[in-house]
Amino acid sequence: MNSLATPPRAELPKRQPSRMFSPTRSLLSVGVSFLTTRTARKLLDGKDAVPAQERTLKRLCSQLAATVYGRLHGIEPGMTYAQFQARVPLQTYEGFGPFIERMKAGEPNILWPGSCQFYAVSSGTTAGRTKFLPITEAMLEHFRKAGLDSLLYYTARVGHSGVFRGKHLFLGGSTTLSQLDECKNQAAFAGDLSGITALNLPGWVEKHLYEPGKSIAQVADWPTKLEAIAERTWNRDITLLAGIPSWMLILAETVKARATTTQNTPANLQAVWPNLECLIHGGVPVGPYIEELRTHIGPSVNFHEVYPASEGFIATQDAESALGLRLMTDVGLFFEFLPLKDYQPDNLEALGERTVPLAGVRTGLDYVLILSTPAGLTRYVIGDVVRFISTDIPRLVYVGRTALQLSAFGEHVIEKELTDSLVAVCQRHGWSVVNFHVAPLFSDSTSGQRRGRHEWWIELKPNTTETPTGPVLAAELDVELKRRNDDYEAKRNGGGLTAPEVKLVMPGVFEQWLRSKGKWGGQNKTPRCRSDREIADGLAQVARFHNEA
Repeated sequence: MNSLATPPRAELPKRQPSRMFSPTRSLLSVGVSFLTTRTARKLLDGKDAVPAQERTLKRLCSQLAATVYGRLHGIEPGMTYAQFQARVPLQTYEGFGPFIERMKAGEPNILWPGSCQFYAVSSGTTAGRTKFLPITEAMLEHFRKAGLDSLLYYTARVGHSGVFRGKHLFLGGSTTLSQLDECKNQAAFAGDLSGITALNLPGWVEKHLYEPGKSIAQVADWPTKLEAIAERTWNRDITLLAGIPSWMLILAETVKARATTTQNTPANLQAVWPNLECLIHGGVPVGPYIEELRTHIGPSVNFHEVYPASEGFIATQDAESALGLRLMTDVGLFFEFLPLKDYQPDNLEALGERTVPLAGVRTGLDYVLILSTPAGLTRYVIGDVVRFISTDIPRLVYVGRTALQLSAFGEHVIEKELTDSLVAVCQRHGWSVVNFHVAPLFSDSTSGQRRGRHEWWIELKPNTTETPTGPVLAAELDVELKRRNDDYEAKRNGGGLTAPEVKLVMPGVFEQWLRSKGKWGGQNKTPRCRSDREIADGLAQVARFHNEA
């Protein structure tokens, strides 16, 4: 098992000569330097991880005991983990749905003590397009603490707090929220989680660190927003960027265009922002973007990976990326882990006592992640699968989803949405699907492809009345998927994704691929989607072989 060695100290990045002295910022730097030193000592071992989780469960139970949901399931202050495990069922979003509807209507003390004013909108449920996740005051405090701790993990890792000497540019969702009509007792609002958290930043963060500022943060249209960000920030002292990789690349192009003079076009963002040192990424695989990001952001920018979800901030990088991400055990979330081999989505009520807390996990096993949060989502099956790299210092890697999902560009498209879209198109034309798979096709400056897109691999039954063509399928699939998935629609309309591409394969290609994997027959199926190209590249090899045979 791995443990964290003392990281080598990195040199402070070169400071801009134009940076003015500020007493407040100097005090901030002193305070962050102290916290960085303290965090570095804390990260040297993981001895407090399990006790921190035990304290978290105790705090959560004392609050949950005063709620409708807590009383329903026998939650009591001071109860043991074994009691908690035996009494409280595992739940998906659908199980919490009726309780959340009561919260949205203004009822207090349903999932968490008091009323809830904010709801994070997230797509991807099997029962509908949208789910509403309660964001209580305690949950906001969780996100604030986890966000700061993650930055301190970074400063401890690189050995200095220089990133706090400039501005932090977050590419988040709009802070313009929709008021919930069903809430009669108070004003309640729904919107993007990043927008909600941006509206509730600590005052010192909003004043001294946060970009792009309040007015631009309200903009929902991404092309307009990026132009406004470039205009506001191209000559500011930006030290940190955070956002989805595909949008980072678009931002880089926009900022470089704004900073271009008749004599010079900046090579990358570090040429525009000389003190830029950190890029925070998470939520989608960064591997396919690494080279493009290095080219467009800058060669010496440090990457800092985080593992966020709408349900909570789960883990963050504390060492080299190969060691995985450190579970954030003391920020208000209680974690449980269900061995993937035991997972039965249609029989969750029988699985509650098969989970293990952090103290019971083992390395090398895949676990379904279970969360209990200060929003009252208790023993919530969020659909993620993780694997521990080490347990003495709890570090893990994200393995995938319990349900198949495609989210290489932050679009969060699930298997059902892809399947329903293809079926709808084929039914209109009288085509029958044999097999299909959808993969990301990443941007590649060498081939001239400047944006990512979806690549559909589709095998249809031959001898149809109307001859199918890839362009017709692609255009109609695009429309159907926009209709079913808000995130995909936003990425397409905003330019983060270009139109999909369809590859119609010869009969037998999918069979050849399954046979090559020893998975032909029985219950073996082709995964409908992945956020990487493992299956697509395998299909490409088989397709070439099959066509040549």
